Amino acid sequence: MQAVFDENSPIYLQIMDLIKQRICASLWNLGDRLPSVREMAIELRVNPNTVQRAYQELEREGMVFTQRGMGTFVTEDQAKVETVRNELASRLVRQFVDGMARLGFEREQIRVKLDMYLENRPMEQQGDDEERG
Repeated sequence: MQAVFDENSPIYLQIMDLIKQRICASLWNLGDRLPSVREMAIELRVNPNTVQRAYQELEREGMVFTQRGMGTFVTEDQAKVETVRNELASRLVRQFVDGMARLGFEREQIRVKLDMYLENRPMEQQGDDEERG
């Protein structure tokens, strides 16, 4: 899966977010081995040095750890993953609400639009959310 990157943000930061999203969505579980730098670079069609920088920053943040000769692994700290998941969710909510406000929507109008969307969502998407809890 080739990612589409935003030209306004460094690619390594976007790769970090992509990896965090995969971990928080349980696509990669605690302790799972991440793809090698080379594998990830091929998947995302970016320079391996960019992936290496993302991995290093994720390690500095405590989301992953590296075992020499073995690879890079998802943290085993569930609390860390939950904290990051909540941070990502807060950022998405903030972006949504700020965008709606720029369009001139008031607080109650935003709530109504959100409720309407949630009511009309396809059932398979709702089930996916309920499974993640």
